[in-house]
Amino acid sequence: MKEFIMSDVTLSRKTGGRFMVETVCSSPIFTREQLTEEQKEIQKMVEDFCTEKVVPVRAQIEEKDYDLVRELLREMGKLGLLSLDIPNDLGGMEMDKITGVVVAEAFSVSSTAAFTVTASTQTGIGMLPIVWFGNKDQQAKYLPKLAAAEWIGAYALTEPSSGSDATSAKTTAVLSDDGKHYILNGEKQFITNGGLADVFTLFAQADGGKFSAFIIEKTMEGFESGPEEHKMGSNGSSTTPLKLTNVKVPVENVLGNIGDGATIAFNVLNQGRLKLGAHVLGGCKLLITVASQYALNRRQFGQPIAFFDAIKKKFADMTIRTYALDSLIYRTIADIDNAVGELDKTSDDYYIKMGQMMERYAIESSICKVMGSETIGFCADNG
Repeated sequence: MKEFIMSDVTLSRKTGGRFMVETVCSSPIFTREQLTEEQKEIQKMVEDFCTEKVVPVRAQIEEKDYDLVRELLREMGKLGLLSLDIPNDLGGMEMDKITGVVVAEAFSVSSTAAFTVTASTQTGIGMLPIVWFGNKDQQAKYLPKLAAAEWIGAYALTEPSSGSDATSAKTTAVLSDDGKHYILNGEKQFITNGGLADVFTLFAQADGGKFSAFIIEKTMEGFESGPEEHKMGSNGSSTTPLKLTNVKVPVENVLGNIGDGATIAFNVLNQGRLKLGAHVLGGCKLLITVASQYALNRRQFGQPIAFFDAIKKKFADMTIRTYALDSLIYRTIADIDNAVGELDKTSDDYYIKMGQMMERYAIESSICKVMGSETIGFCADNG
């Protein structure tokens, strides 16, 4: 295999970041024009669902009508939209990564921000830790319920004293004397779906400082979800603190092995960053659409303001950035999809290797997130 050297790091063709050191011809670069008919049909199904089911109840969602939100998620589950990453033998669709990005983008083009946040948490960081790192018993217990939205999922990493420095978390997990439970104590903060979720992937320091992941159910004694945060936007999504006071968690609920917390947390976040880029890509296109409709209807000096050069420049700049983001996201996800496609799905460590593959593309995933955030901010300011 041909290899490329960047500093002291050896990069192979199946490693992310190679765009920095390798000249790539146009043929292997994926663009949206290569989407299959099936992917286009799924895209339309998502858009139709959002237009018909979600948008008409936007006001109720913003008022935190969580019964309604649960019902909408269940309808998504019936359509298979919550189980794209779940294996077939556990009731999932097990679709390719490109299709997942298509769904994320389509959802944001035609939905509301608050419901998009809730649903993307359910399909992403709310269930992927169990998909990728859960054992057979954990997957069989939790994934069918998450896929049907019988249960809602969440991801509890951030704490009052640890944000980006996640592995410095203060929440502790101490093995009980009988060896059957871990006793968890601590606090989490800014947890998306926190007031809505039934099951959490929660991170704590176990055995004196080994950063680890646990599956926590909201019904466990000593577990408490705090009051909703008052946010500037996306008010219809749930964001709460969590408090754990002597919560007894069965050892069977350890995700992966004790000490695997960093691997689990960061591999899942790599996927989350990429998916966030796809979601905001849809948001950028929605903003441009709404802005263009207004610019064509708003008239000054006898003509629509869309005809003025200053307004044209705004649309040109928004479109340029959105086009670049679109190209970046689909190239990245196709590279990941091709790499993952060479893995043996029948091997016991398939999802471990998939997570490792996501880690290799952490550079591109982070670029998608950063550029996505900056682009949607630009479109919101100029649209």
